[in-house]
Parts: sequence; C-alpha cells; structure tokens
Amino acid sequence: MKTDDLFDQILIEISGQVNSNMYTTWFSKLKLISIDSDIVKIQVPMEVHKQMLSNQYNHIIENAFFTITGKNYKFEYYLEKELQQEEQLIENPIEAKEKLLEPRTDRITWNTNLRKEYTFDNYIVGSTNNLAYVSAKAVAENPGVLHNPLFIYGRSGLGKTHLMQAIGNYITEHTDLKVLYTSSYDFMNEYAKIASFDKGASTMEYVTEFKNKYRNVDVLIIDDIQFLVDAKRTQDEFFQTFEALHQANKQIIISSDRSPDDLKKIEDRLRSRFWWGLPVDIYPPDFDLRCNIIKAKIKNTTMENKLNEDIIKYIATNCVNDVRHIEGTINRLIAYTAMMVPEKITLDFAKEALVDCVSTNMFVSNSIESIQKTVADYFNITVSDLKSKKKHSSVVRPRHIAMYLCRMETEENLSKIGFEFGGRDHSTVSTAIDKMTEEIKNDTNLKKIVDEIKDKLK
Repeated sequence: MKTDDLFDQILIEISGQVNSNMYTTWFSKLKLISIDSDIVKIQVPMEVHKQMLSNQYNHIIENAFFTITGKNYKFEYYLEKELQQEEQLIENPIEAKEKLLEPRTDRITWNTNLRKEYTFDNYIVGSTNNLAYVSAKAVAENPGVLHNPLFIYGRSGLGKTHLMQAIGNYITEHTDLKVLYTSSYDFMNEYAKIASFDKGASTMEYVTEFKNKYRNVDVLIIDDIQFLVDAKRTQDEFFQTFEALHQANKQIIISSDRSPDDLKKIEDRLRSRFWWGLPVDIYPPDFDLRCNIIKAKIKNTTMENKLNEDIIKYIATNCVNDVRHIEGTINRLIAYTAMMVPEKITLDFAKEALVDCVSTNMFVSNSIESIQKTVADYFNITVSDLKSKKKHSSVVRPRHIAMYLCRMETEENLSKIGFEFGGRDHSTVSTAIDKMTEEIKNDTNLKKIVDEIKDKLK
C-alpha cells in the first residue's frame, strides 16, 4: 500500500475516534513524511501541534496506526522548516562535514545564551523556593563575592533554569560583566569535538577557542551538571575550568537534579568544590505557591478573567508534580477552550478539558503534600493545623500519623519531612516516627486507622 493511501486510512480512523472540531484543529493538516523501520515522521503546521500531539494526542495516532497496520510505531513531529534543514544536510553531507571541520576562528562563538523572559520579576516565590531565590538575588547583586559557587539543585521542572538565567540577565543589565549560560551537555559536546580533528594546527586552534570561551568570562552558568557523570575526560576539563575561574574570583553557578553528595559518579575533587560556596535546594511548589503560579501564567492571556478560584484550586490540587506540569495543563485548557468555544468556563468544563491531564497525574506517587491532605481530611482538620505549633491531642495525633506515613510511603528524608511540617528539625520527626511505630504494633485501633488512610492514598 502506498504511504499516501495508508495515511488517508489513518486519518479516517482518527476522525472516527475524535469529534469534528478536534480532528479539524489537530489532525486534518498533518502530512506523512516517511515510515522507516519503526519510526514515523509526520509534518505539522505549527509548533503548538508538535507540543499537543507529542504530549496529549500521541496515543490517538499510535492507536490508529496499530489498528490499520497491526504494528507499533514511534512518532516524530516536524515543522516544514526543520525538514528543509534536514534535507540540506542529507544532500550535501561532504560540504556539511567540511564546514564543521575547517579551521575558522568563529567556529566556537561566544553568546550569553540568556533568554530575556527569565527575570526575577516574573519568578514566583513561595516557601519551597524562597531560600534559592534570596541566594540567587544576592549572587546577582554581588557576583564573585558571595556564594561561589552557587549550586542549585532539585528535580526537573521546579524553576532552576529560570532562576539561573534571571541571575545572568540581572548581571548583564546592571554591569559590564561577561556572562555565559550553557548546559553541561553542550560543554561536553564542544569538548568532544576536539577528538574529531587531525592533530595539528586546526586542533590547537579549536582547543584555544574552547578554553577562551569558557575561561574568559566573568560569570559561568552551567545547567544540569549531572550529565557529566560518565564523561571522565570532560570532568577533568571542567575541573580545570572551575579552578581557573574560581581563582580569578569569577562567579560560577551550577544546577543539578540532585545534591552534590548524590552525584556519586562525579569526581570527589569536583563534588567537594561544589560545597565551597552555597548549595541550595528547590522543593516542589506547595498548594499556595501553585495557585500563585497559575495566576501568573494566565495573566495577559485569554484565560485571565475566565478562571474562577474553584478552577484555579482544582488545577493546583491536581498538578502536584512541577511547574512544567502546571504550564502544560494551562496550555491544554487554553487549547481546549479555543476549540470548543464555551459560553462560560465552569469547573465541570475544566474537568472535562483536563481529564487526560490530571487523572493520570494526581498522586501518581505519594508525596508529603498528598499525605498531609489525606490525613487532614480523615481527621477533619486542616493541613495548616498539621504544620502549626498546636499541641492539642486532636492535632498532635494526626500530625504524628502524617509524619509516620511520609516516612513509610515516600522516599523523603527526615529533614525534608520536618521542613514540610512547619520547619521542625529531623530529630523531632524521628521521635514522632519511632513513637508511632511502637504504638501501631500494640494498638489495633491505631493500626486500622493508618491502614484506612493508606487505602485512601492508593
């Protein structure tokens, strides 16, 4: 069967699975580019189609292909301009290689790589990221003087990149210092290109350009340092770069998805230097911060005056993972609203629009916040009560149960649990957990309560 005929059948199959508005908006203008082994390349008209098809509707295309062909495929989505660039590379591979390898003084170019939209002004601050924000602002105002290096860590999607680039943008706006933002992946790739040169003048020229780019700056911001874990030679080069900059009192800012101590495959000499300055972590946003983030994200959009507090709270309750999840959920609601054009955006409409977004993500794994909410609901108190200093038995007992469950049902450490329960220290949490462990062994009624709460978490 010809690929054009095949894709016509695929589109007919999809049209039978979705309503006409959805089909017209997201599928009618797709073009099949190629089927190579198990990879299907599809051309899309706009960037928003790439995002929606990849993140929300990929399963619809996947099911349609399986229904027609009986095979499972992986799908890649491209804009027309991206396909044209790929064709040029295929048609002129020798020319492309020559351009890559020929010695040119501008082969490694310097650019700040900063995105102007990342600023301190639009960084939403709450209890879970306040320390990182304050530290970043201090570094921006006194680069090379305070907290060198500044090491920001936390899982993906919590705003580390925004904060780092905000530092860079602040420095470039207020000083003449030379700032460079890059990722460890780009650093590693540029360093690896040295091996592609024949040893000689061109190699030395490239090495010189490489070192000049990374060592002749006043502020080096390097994202996702964890990607250097299996690159020993690149770690050696980064160590030398770090030493050169630090000895010259140049500011170094690093991010990672884990703490310096947890970067087990990074050389000890590097990990020890990450502790020289200030390591700060960013936790997932709590409920209040998520609400504020949602309000900030819809500002100056078509949603600004259409989402009431109930809808905002619904999104905040269900998007517990990270800021990117919140952004994706808002984009989904905007796209769905544009497609369905409702007279009014109600809570029921939002639930319908976000059914695929939130139902699969709500409490995917137990979190401190989900446990706190479940325990508070069970005992008919508030999460604020659990975090408070109240010592009444009606609050202390649920608080200890919640702490116990946080330790048993999550991978969080005692310090993090204590932080989420009103800033208590780890010894307080440890005492409460030990107390609950012994009581559960001897109190069948308490064990029943804990088991019931566990069932609700599931």
